[in-house]
Amino acid sequence: MYATPDPVWVPNEVTTAHANLVELIRRRGLSTYEELHAWSVDEPDEFWDMVIEDLDIEFVEPPTSTRGSRDPFDPAWLPGARLNIVASCLDHDPSSVAIIFGTSSGITTVTVSELASRVGAFSAGYAAAGFDHGATVAIVMPMNIEAVVAYLGIIAAGGIVVSIADSFASDEIAMRLEISKAVAVVTQADVVRLGKNLPMYDKCVEAQAPRCIVVHGEDLRRGDIRWDDFVVENAAFDPVIASAGTYTNILFSSGTTGNPKAVPWSQTTPLKAAMDARYHQDVHAGDVVAWPTNLGWMMGPWLIYASLLNGAAMALYDDAPTTRGFVEFVEDAGVTMLGLVPSIVSSWRANGTLRPGDWTSVRVLSSTGEASKEVDYRWLIGTAGGVPMIEYCGGTEIGGGYVTSTVLHPSIPGRFTTPTLGLDLVLIDDDGNEAESGEVFLVPPSIGLSTELINRDHDDVYYNGVPDIGRPLRRHGDQMERDAEGRLRALGRVDDTMNLGGIKVSSADLEDAISATRGVVECAAVAVPPPGGGPDRLIVFVVLDGGEHRSFDDIRSEFQEHISSRLNPLFRVHDVVAIDALPRTASHKVMRRTLRSHYDPSDGSV
Repeated sequence: MYATPDPVWVPNEVTTAHANLVELIRRRGLSTYEELHAWSVDEPDEFWDMVIEDLDIEFVEPPTSTRGSRDPFDPAWLPGARLNIVASCLDHDPSSVAIIFGTSSGITTVTVSELASRVGAFSAGYAAAGFDHGATVAIVMPMNIEAVVAYLGIIAAGGIVVSIADSFASDEIAMRLEISKAVAVVTQADVVRLGKNLPMYDKCVEAQAPRCIVVHGEDLRRGDIRWDDFVVENAAFDPVIASAGTYTNILFSSGTTGNPKAVPWSQTTPLKAAMDARYHQDVHAGDVVAWPTNLGWMMGPWLIYASLLNGAAMALYDDAPTTRGFVEFVEDAGVTMLGLVPSIVSSWRANGTLRPGDWTSVRVLSSTGEASKEVDYRWLIGTAGGVPMIEYCGGTEIGGGYVTSTVLHPSIPGRFTTPTLGLDLVLIDDDGNEAESGEVFLVPPSIGLSTELINRDHDDVYYNGVPDIGRPLRRHGDQMERDAEGRLRALGRVDDTMNLGGIKVSSADLEDAISATRGVVECAAVAVPPPGGGPDRLIVFVVLDGGEHRSFDDIRSEFQEHISSRLNPLFRVHDVVAIDALPRTASHKVMRRTLRSHYDPSDGSV
């Protein structure tokens, strides 16, 4: 077990007096956060009723109860309820700010009233185009004003958003369009990142996308339409009303077989995202929330709901977050809660992008997607002015986090202090017993937990074969260890899905991308944490054909080229290791866990 680092930030009465958690603990007549968490798990109906009231969710017809079933695996949340969750996103002070958008030319603000008008215009265009209720419409574009309008507009019109990351290559886009049966795609002509012009619309055309609605589009295919010609100006905001369990979004999470899991979100899933933000990231009405992300990853929809359902504004920047421009935008936009992935922090520190005194508005930091690196974590908190860092870990199929920290606990690098409110977890060792180190299993029920997958057997993925310890358990796939004070430390994935740069990817996808490399007979991709903590590193074990000699640098360069072009340029190959044969089970499965355990990250030896 690793030693627990010293805290970087410690709460005090001044810093916590404003906290939503403090108000909630007092309101419940409790004394500690631990008592609050226990109540949220023991009394899920009371807890989620309170969340719905705190978020001021707008129902056309209220639910007849909190749960329609006592089955922890399929609780049927909010039976009888009729609503459109977008209405609750836009029912705040019409003059308050909903979006702050930054570009190299300056800042644009969009009020709640203006956003509602633009969402109404897009929804009317959806109806005029003849799309049915429940039709799936993909969004393949950066996180900007039009992306948010399209996301809310599709849902307001009774459609289902298909979330696809704009960084994907055309074949990855095509796969997701096929899985989701998308009838249309919202995209834009191109995007400029770090001075480079990157095509968006052309990638969608190459993916043989169905009808495209294109921002700034010119010279379009027959049947495609410019954004300005699609929307219906001055249309009323009149969202379609549906049951609480109606699907609103299909997101993708990589599995172990090479094809992504298609995870549907319903109208109840946003309650989980907004609750986490309210009580763990301490988001208040009037706050400004920034988290560089994309609608293709769960943090994109999370950001929309975490902001708007809490009466806060979301801050979006139209370039890479590693730039000085983004750092200045955070201050200019008045960001109060800033979310990050650790690779951004590493870049800032290495390049001097963020400097002491840059930020006066940031009150809370948060980090997700990968393990934090202690030296970067300490540097960031000090440079940002000594504010808390909320470590946050979850999943697409959860609608938010399952383990986190809070503003009421010391900030300790790479440590989580609690399961999120409304959820509990246990660690199970290889013998199937509860332990202080092992595989994470969640304890249902909770709003946000998926109950179906579009292209997989949900029970097989999450429930079949789980250990019997006398409590309902749901498989998650992470490994963690608990220290003497009860804090949790992530140890990586137990399956063959890895997390690189905050993005989940399967070993099968990586190995398929590099399998044609000259001189390589077999390969196995694993993720290994560095000695000092931080984001996992991609290590590729190879069996060579013994013919023409090639340097490991040449092989690694070719691997990198294949992975960047076929999967994602954010995935970096750290090391290539030659071995005589890949270790396999009796059924011929590669034993990646064995490879991972035998690799020494300090010197690359096996």
